[in-house]
Amino acid sequence: MLLRKVIGAEVILGHKIFTRAKSSWDIVAGVCVERLPVITPPLNELQKKFKDFLWTVEIEKSLKSDHELRHENDKVQAELLKNESVDVDLDTVSKITAQDFEDSSSDELNQFKFADIVTEGDKKGIKSTPERCLQRHLVLVTHQKLGNDVKTILPQGLWKEGETLRQTAERILSEQCGTGLKVKFLSNAPCGFYKYKYPAEINGRLGAKVFFYYANYNDGEVDKKSKPNWLTRNELAELLPEKYNKTVQSFLIEETF
Repeated sequence: MLLRKVIGAEVILGHKIFTRAKSSWDIVAGVCVERLPVITPPLNELQKKFKDFLWTVEIEKSLKSDHELRHENDKVQAELLKNESVDVDLDTVSKITAQDFEDSSSDELNQFKFADIVTEGDKKGIKSTPERCLQRHLVLVTHQKLGNDVKTILPQGLWKEGETLRQTAERILSEQCGTGLKVKFLSNAPCGFYKYKYPAEINGRLGAKVFFYYANYNDGEVDKKSKPNWLTRNELAELLPEKYNKTVQSFLIEETF
């Protein structure tokens, strides 16, 4: 009877020793850091119709507000003042009516100026800062050398023995983008997968299997040495390799405009 025993990468079957073939693919963790819209994007037609519908339901079923009740009371007091036969205590009559308050509030609103949603980054075309395109989703990409070429891709790096893929993703982000970047990972499991072969000048490995993790941007700046860019969906399609971009877009929420 043959005895079977496994030691490391070797399989002992009876008195014969067979060596397992090691994987010819590198295991890589990539990180998709997304800055969510800072300002609410414009509503599309369906959203506008639904908003109008909710507003109509609110008006029809809501109780009168304090301001509306005060407005009605002011009208009653005004009618009583016109009637000379009715004795009215002037101390109980409001000196500032609801209409006066409404007019002063309207004047204050007309003087208020909203901040410009177009930032300096938008005006100067600076893509290295998340302070741009405040109504859009932005994704962080960096420049990485692959063989003799430099590619624009998401931050990524090799998995190390003893790490989970999540730990690899956190380490890679810190090493490539600096400790000043504050993000929140949303899962311990990858959100996407991509596989590619290395150029001919890279010897020893066939290619890389990339497991993507998703994180939201919270605060901070990216280390400039990684040459970061914060890109919109359309800009990603222009700069990322076609198949790579298709994989990335598959786990991103589609924008409505």
